[in-house]
Amino acid sequence: MRMSILLYDGFTALDIVGGYESLARIPNIRTEFVAKEVGIYAADTRALGLYAWKTLEEAKGPDILYVPGGLGVYAAQRDPDILDFIRKSHETTTWTVGICNGVEILATAGILNGVEVTTNYFARDRVAKLGGRVLKTRYHRDGKIVTGAGVSASADAGLFLTREIAGQELAERIQLGIEYYPDPPFGPKTVDEASDEAKAKVVDFEKHGEEILASIPRQF
Repeated sequence: MRMSILLYDGFTALDIVGGYESLARIPNIRTEFVAKEVGIYAADTRALGLYAWKTLEEAKGPDILYVPGGLGVYAAQRDPDILDFIRKSHETTTWTVGICNGVEILATAGILNGVEVTTNYFARDRVAKLGGRVLKTRYHRDGKIVTGAGVSASADAGLFLTREIAGQELAERIQLGIEYYPDPPFGPKTVDEASDEAKAKVVDFEKHGEEILASIPRQF
């Protein structure tokens, strides 16, 4: 089974790594990082990069397509090559995964019409306008589409899909191996319980995401 993880400029690292750490440990899964061109792609912090060693053309027909979010989502949504890759891949995938506002890219590609999904809270309305039926959950499966909410929910979605692919016993061993037993030191238990002030500040930051991304110099 081959898993293609999509890279583009300005992805959020944990959107990828949270799911990768469980899914890539399933026996017989071959993981590849893919992008329009081979090379290093910078995360939205501009301090970390991941290497795409396959082009979209070379990565045709993945069994698992994994699409992260990040401040670079909005440029990715306007890229016809990325959207075409998602559409064509989804036709034959066993699983299609969207994390955080990466779900917006899936929706823009037109594959979420009438599909139940979750996404980062600030992207809920936009995904709904693009045809998704948005739920307020950490992760969700509708058919072969698995979606995760914001950033850290990639770990939950990844473990869920690990169980769907490889069974409960292996998923629990992987959970133990990566010691994923979250216990944050502060804050509410869900994003919807966060203060309106805090949510407004994050929404405002995200609203100017493309400008912010352009203003941060790459450190490599």
